[in-house]
Amino acid sequence: MLRASHLPLITSPTLSALKLSLIPILSLSSHSSSSPSHLHKLSTLASPKSRKPNSPSIGFKRLPTMVGHPCLKASFSSGSGSVDAREILVQHLLVKEDDLNLLLELQQRISAGEDLSDLAVEHSICPSKAEGGMLGWVRKGDMVPEFEEAAFNAPLNKVVRCKTKFGWHLLQVLSDREESLLQDIQPDEFHVKMQDPKFVEECQLIDVREPDEVAKASLPGFEVLPLRQFGSWGPEITNKFDPQKDTYVMCHHGMRSLQVAKWLQTQGFKRVFNVAGGIHAYAVKADPSIPTY
Repeated sequence: MLRASHLPLITSPTLSALKLSLIPILSLSSHSSSSPSHLHKLSTLASPKSRKPNSPSIGFKRLPTMVGHPCLKASFSSGSGSVDAREILVQHLLVKEDDLNLLLELQQRISAGEDLSDLAVEHSICPSKAEGGMLGWVRKGDMVPEFEEAAFNAPLNKVVRCKTKFGWHLLQVLSDREESLLQDIQPDEFHVKMQDPKFVEECQLIDVREPDEVAKASLPGFEVLPLRQFGSWGPEITNKFDPQKDTYVMCHHGMRSLQVAKWLQTQGFKRVFNVAGGIHAYAVKADPSIPTY
């Protein structure tokens, strides 16, 4: 049976593109370093056949895809607004409404010992079949109501069925955890924190700009992890940083850093903060001694 400990923390770009609200696709800004060939190269990092178990993956696209997964809502809210402060790891399979007999047969096969994930690959009509039916970590408000009610009330590892407007589902909750936090921090608030030496020592600061940008303007205490070099630092992120510590991410205008912050959430980071407006807003609103470019 597919277990949470056996799963990578982020799924492949095929499903990522279909569920933007849950597993973000890192969309590079219009910065000149984002060449088409570079984007193609980085998109191959997420190939399930080429990565090791539990290694992170990221897909890049020129523009974010707004197509929603059938049972998931295509919306994202930075911050924690759910009443139920849990996230659950869900896999499922979907059959047509008039295929109830097939659903019952599949449910019996699972009861007899077959894996839901294997049956999803063979029988599901959901795009997630390519991932063995894996939807990843979801929270209240991410799913259509009928699916959400069944998933959040299902005992761990028990396969249950529900019906939505898309058809019949068999779903299985593999694990749950406390919901992580992702929110913007304004430049003036961040500036106040930066004046405290203990803050720089106790938190984790990540700058995802390119080296030529950092040479023009920088803040003390940040470790530079250029987005173009994701292939070198991405797979080691949980070795380099502690997912339990407060983590602050910064770029030029706050867009690349937001995408990386969303990705860090999927890697298990509990408290992630995006510096709103990036170092440019920080220089303009909080510290004029920092050059702008």
